[in-house]
Amino acid sequence: MDDGLTGSVSRAVLITGCSSGIGWATAERLARRGWAVYATARNVEAITPLEESGCRLLALDVTDEDSMRDAVEEVEKIEGAVGVLINNAGYSQSGAVEEVPMEKVRRQFETNVFGLVRMCQLVLPGMRGQGRGRIVNLSSMGGRLTFPGGGFYHASKHAVEAISDALRFEVRGFGVDVVIVEPGLIRTSFAQTAVGSMSEEGEGPYAGFEAGVARTTREHYERGPLAALGGGSEAVAAAIERAISTPRPRARYTVTPSAKLLISARRLLPDRAWDGLAGLFYPRPGA
Repeated sequence: MDDGLTGSVSRAVLITGCSSGIGWATAERLARRGWAVYATARNVEAITPLEESGCRLLALDVTDEDSMRDAVEEVEKIEGAVGVLINNAGYSQSGAVEEVPMEKVRRQFETNVFGLVRMCQLVLPGMRGQGRGRIVNLSSMGGRLTFPGGGFYHASKHAVEAISDALRFEVRGFGVDVVIVEPGLIRTSFAQTAVGSMSEEGEGPYAGFEAGVARTTREHYERGPLAALGGGSEAVAAAIERAISTPRPRARYTVTPSAKLLISARRLLPDRAWDGLAGLFYPRPGA
């Protein structure tokens, strides 16, 4: 593989959020293809099977400063530097903007945004020191569009897009590339996590709306027309491998037909038309 990370330059890959889905698939794929992979999770016992694929395991919680710092220092002690950082840790908090408790909003941004930023800050000195490195930030098609009931998740991914665009310009002169990966509908436990905090039998002005969002989300991921345009975690892992293997990566890799279709639709449709399209699938509160 010709990724430009050769000679004395570290090729070690540090991946956050490997306990399931995309993180697990990426760690497994890269390790089996010869990369030195450091797979991480808050609970290391949950990722023990990844050792069989050749991964080294580390505890890492992207909401804890000491945990992040310890993980990076451990890789640097062994490898000299983190060669590739894959910021995968994240989840979706769903619910009406008015009703999601602020503690949950903060937790969403601590995981999806602030942890990602801090991991970049921690690995960059080592990357700059060796004059080479690559950062892959997992965004989503949700970083380019917004579905009702997902305002805070979408806001976190919009932030990832903006931060990555700024960072790409700032560190390219040091030999560091920044790549955004934008998955569409991926068949993982994402949908269950996204709607887990919403009640389908609640009360209040948004009860019917949240029940509708929960049903629509499940349908999109499991059996609706968009489900056929989705993909598995392996498709994202393959895109990440391409992004870290090529000498000149693209700024963005959009994964699955659903992402390409919906991002294109959002770019072409005026706001009112997009809201009208959303109204075909989601109930409108107060209507």
